[in-house]
Amino acid sequence: MAKTLEIPLESMGNESMKWKEEITITSMCTVFAESEVVSLIAQNKERADIIMGLNNSIASRTMSLLNRIESHEDYMMSGGVAKNVGVVYAIEKKLGKKIFIPDEPQIVGALGAAIIALESIKNEEAD
Repeated sequence: MAKTLEIPLESMGNESMKWKEEITITSMCTVFAESEVVSLIAQNKERADIIMGLNNSIASRTMSLLNRIESHEDYMMSGGVAKNVGVVYAIEKKLGKKIFIPDEPQIVGALGAAIIALESIKNEEAD
């Protein structure tokens, strides 16, 4: 999407926070969503509004997945997308509460895998 919108990926979060008009992106499929984005660009919609529309689409999908599990008092987000302030904002808005974001959210999964691997090695050595 960043390429289609001609903006660096790392700038999308901050750019989206300048939104003024609420735009809805209905497609969950990236290919169809990109087609919607191209159409919105052709309609001269503001880039910030389009990006926030994408963020809200991600937040809606996230909420539909969260609604499948028992709700919790606290939530944490990991992965590279957690560095996108616009996506975090959209999810927090739909969730109605703040989300904890680690300092380096993109390495949380790798760190967990490394800890599991280390424990596995220690267990093998103990046997």
